[in-house]
Amino acid sequence: MLPNLYYRSGVMELGPIPPDPEAPERKRMFEYMNSINIPMVMEDTTALLAYAETQKAANTKIVGTVGYCMSGRYAINAATHFPDKVKAAASVYGTHLATDQPDSPHLAGQKTKAELYFACAETDIYAPQEIIDKVTDGVKGANAEVEVYPGTHHGFAFPKRPVYHRDAAERHWERLLALYRRNLKK
Repeated sequence: MLPNLYYRSGVMELGPIPPDPEAPERKRMFEYMNSINIPMVMEDTTALLAYAETQKAANTKIVGTVGYCMSGRYAINAATHFPDKVKAAASVYGTHLATDQPDSPHLAGQKTKAELYFACAETDIYAPQEIIDKVTDGVKGANAEVEVYPGTHHGFAFPKRPVYHRDAAERHWERLLALYRRNLKK
Protein backbone atom coordinates (compact mmCIF):
# COMPACT_ATOMS: atom_id res chain seq x y z
CA MET A 1 0.00 0.00 0.00
CA LEU A 2 1.29 3.42 -0.84
CA PRO A 3 -0.37 6.26 1.06
CA ASN A 4 -0.68 9.84 -0.12
CA LEU A 5 0.98 11.57 2.81
CA TYR A 6 -0.19 15.00 1.65
CA TYR A 7 -3.92 14.30 1.35
CA ARG A 8 -4.62 16.66 4.26
CA SER A 9 -3.34 19.50 2.09
CA GLY A 10 -5.52 18.39 -0.84
CA VAL A 11 -2.47 17.46 -2.91
CA MET A 12 -2.61 14.45 -5.18
CA GLU A 13 0.73 14.86 -6.96
CA LEU A 14 3.69 17.18 -6.57
CA GLY A 15 5.02 16.89 -10.12
CA PRO A 16 8.66 17.48 -11.07
CA ILE A 17 10.83 19.07 -8.39
CA PRO A 18 13.76 21.07 -9.79
CA PRO A 19 17.12 20.59 -8.05
CA ASP A 20 17.46 24.34 -7.40
CA PRO A 21 16.90 24.83 -3.63
CA GLU A 22 15.27 28.20 -4.34
CA ALA A 23 12.75 26.82 -6.83
CA PRO A 24 9.16 27.51 -5.73
CA GLU A 25 8.22 23.86 -6.37
CA ARG A 26 10.95 22.69 -3.97
CA LYS A 27 9.89 25.20 -1.31
CA ARG A 28 6.28 24.05 -1.66
CA MET A 29 7.40 20.41 -1.29
CA PHE A 30 9.17 21.25 1.97
CA GLU A 31 6.04 23.04 3.24
CA TYR A 32 4.02 19.87 2.61
CA MET A 33 6.71 17.70 4.20
CA ASN A 34 6.75 19.91 7.30
CA SER A 35 2.94 19.85 7.56
CA ILE A 36 2.92 16.21 8.72
CA ASN A 37 4.55 14.33 11.57
CA ILE A 38 4.97 10.85 13.00
CA PRO A 39 1.71 10.83 15.04
CA MET A 40 -0.30 11.88 11.98
CA VAL A 41 1.27 9.23 9.76
CA MET A 42 0.82 6.55 12.44
CA GLU A 43 -2.88 7.48 12.54
CA ASP A 44 -2.95 6.98 8.77
CA THR A 45 -1.09 3.68 9.16
CA THR A 46 -3.78 2.51 11.59
CA ALA A 47 -6.38 3.21 8.89
CA LEU A 48 -4.30 1.48 6.20
CA LEU A 49 -3.88 -1.62 8.33
CA ALA A 50 -7.60 -1.65 9.12
CA TYR A 51 -8.37 -1.48 5.40
CA ALA A 52 -5.85 -4.23 4.68
CA GLU A 53 -7.66 -6.44 7.21
CA THR A 54 -10.67 -6.40 4.85
CA GLN A 55 -8.63 -7.62 1.88
CA LYS A 56 -8.34 -11.36 1.23
CA ALA A 57 -4.86 -11.00 -0.30
CA ALA A 58 -3.46 -9.13 2.69
CA ASN A 59 -1.92 -10.66 5.80
CA THR A 60 -1.60 -7.93 8.41
CA LYS A 61 0.09 -10.27 10.86
CA ILE A 62 3.34 -10.00 8.88
CA VAL A 63 3.89 -6.47 7.59
CA GLY A 64 6.96 -4.95 6.02
CA THR A 65 7.47 -1.21 5.59
CA VAL A 66 9.88 0.87 3.54
CA GLY A 67 10.31 4.60 3.29
CA TYR A 68 12.51 6.76 1.12
CA CYS A 69 13.76 10.19 2.14
CA MET A 70 11.23 11.81 4.48
CA SER A 71 9.13 8.65 4.76
CA GLY A 72 12.04 6.59 6.10
CA ARG A 73 11.25 7.80 9.61
CA TYR A 74 7.63 6.78 9.18
CA ALA A 75 8.51 3.27 7.98
CA ILE A 76 10.78 2.77 11.00
CA ASN A 77 8.21 4.18 13.42
CA ALA A 78 5.57 1.80 12.10
CA ALA A 79 7.68 -0.98 13.61
CA THR A 80 7.51 0.65 17.05
CA HIS A 81 3.82 1.59 16.87
CA PHE A 82 2.62 -1.75 15.47
CA PRO A 83 5.09 -4.24 16.96
CA ASP A 84 2.67 -7.18 16.70
CA LYS A 85 2.31 -6.61 12.95
CA VAL A 86 5.42 -4.96 11.50
CA LYS A 87 8.20 -7.55 11.28
CA ALA A 88 10.61 -5.64 9.00
CA ALA A 89 11.13 -1.94 8.36
CA ALA A 90 13.57 -0.13 6.09
CA SER A 91 14.63 3.46 5.71
CA VAL A 92 16.40 4.36 2.47
CA TYR A 93 18.34 7.63 2.75
CA GLY A 94 15.89 8.67 5.43
CA THR A 95 15.70 12.11 6.99
CA HIS A 96 15.13 13.13 10.61
CA LEU A 97 16.65 9.83 11.73
CA ALA A 98 18.16 11.15 14.98
CA THR A 99 16.18 13.83 16.79
CA ASP A 100 15.65 14.76 20.43
CA GLN A 101 12.07 13.43 20.28
CA PRO A 102 11.04 10.18 22.01
CA ASP A 103 9.86 8.78 18.64
CA SER A 104 13.21 9.41 16.94
CA PRO A 105 14.01 6.57 14.53
CA HIS A 106 17.46 6.08 16.04
CA LEU A 107 15.73 4.84 19.23
CA ALA A 108 13.49 2.34 17.42
CA GLY A 109 15.80 -0.62 17.88
CA GLN A 110 15.08 -0.62 21.60
CA LYS A 111 11.29 -0.44 21.04
CA THR A 112 10.62 -3.20 18.51
CA LYS A 113 11.51 -6.78 17.71
CA ALA A 114 11.19 -6.07 13.99
CA GLU A 115 14.34 -6.23 11.92
CA LEU A 116 15.36 -2.71 10.93
CA TYR A 117 17.49 -1.68 7.97
CA PHE A 118 18.88 1.78 7.32
CA ALA A 119 20.37 2.33 3.84
CA CYS A 120 22.30 5.60 3.96
CA ALA A 121 23.94 7.64 1.23
CA GLU A 122 27.60 8.44 1.76
CA THR A 123 26.96 12.09 0.94
CA ASP A 124 23.66 13.35 2.29
CA ILE A 125 22.92 16.80 3.69
CA TYR A 126 19.79 15.36 5.33
CA ALA A 127 21.66 12.51 7.06
CA PRO A 128 25.32 13.41 7.40
CA GLN A 129 27.82 11.04 9.01
CA GLU A 130 27.15 12.34 12.53
CA ILE A 131 23.47 11.40 12.15
CA ILE A 132 24.41 7.99 10.75
CA ASP A 133 26.69 7.51 13.78
CA LYS A 134 23.79 8.31 16.15
CA VAL A 135 21.58 5.79 14.35
CA THR A 136 24.32 3.17 14.50
CA ASP A 137 24.83 3.77 18.22
CA GLY A 138 21.08 3.84 18.88
CA VAL A 139 20.38 0.45 17.30
CA LYS A 140 23.34 -1.39 18.84
CA GLY A 141 22.16 -4.69 20.28
CA ALA A 142 18.94 -4.59 18.25
CA ASN A 143 18.03 -6.62 15.21
CA ALA A 144 19.16 -3.80 12.94
CA GLU A 145 21.71 -2.85 10.33
CA VAL A 146 22.94 0.53 9.20
CA GLU A 147 24.67 0.46 5.83
CA VAL A 148 26.39 3.35 4.09
CA TYR A 149 26.45 3.08 0.31
CA PRO A 150 29.84 4.35 -0.92
CA GLY A 151 29.91 6.97 -3.65
CA THR A 152 26.22 7.81 -3.33
CA HIS A 153 24.15 10.90 -2.70
CA HIS A 154 20.67 11.39 -1.26
CA GLY A 155 18.18 10.02 -3.79
CA PHE A 156 20.51 7.41 -5.33
CA ALA A 157 17.78 4.80 -5.92
CA PHE A 158 15.57 6.75 -8.33
CA PRO A 159 16.59 6.42 -12.00
CA LYS A 160 15.20 9.80 -13.04
CA ARG A 161 17.36 11.73 -10.57
CA PRO A 162 20.76 13.12 -11.54
CA VAL A 163 22.29 11.38 -8.47
CA TYR A 164 21.03 7.95 -9.55
CA HIS A 165 23.62 5.26 -8.82
CA ARG A 166 22.70 2.06 -10.64
CA ASP A 167 24.82 -0.33 -8.56
CA ALA A 168 23.65 1.13 -5.26
CA ALA A 169 20.04 1.13 -6.44
CA GLU A 170 20.29 -2.54 -7.35
CA ARG A 171 22.00 -3.35 -4.05
CA HIS A 172 19.28 -1.59 -2.04
CA TRP A 173 16.65 -3.74 -3.78
CA GLU A 174 18.65 -6.88 -3.00
CA ARG A 175 18.96 -5.87 0.65
CA LEU A 176 15.28 -4.86 0.95
CA LEU A 177 13.98 -8.06 -0.63
CA ALA A 178 16.31 -10.17 1.54
CA LEU A 179 15.02 -8.33 4.63
CA TYR A 180 11.46 -9.16 3.61
CA ARG A 181 12.27 -12.80 2.76
CA ARG A 182 13.79 -13.29 6.21
CA ASN A 183 10.92 -11.71 8.11
CA LEU A 184 7.70 -11.90 6.14
CA LYS A 185 7.15 -15.64 5.93
CA LYS A 186 3.67 -17.02 6.54
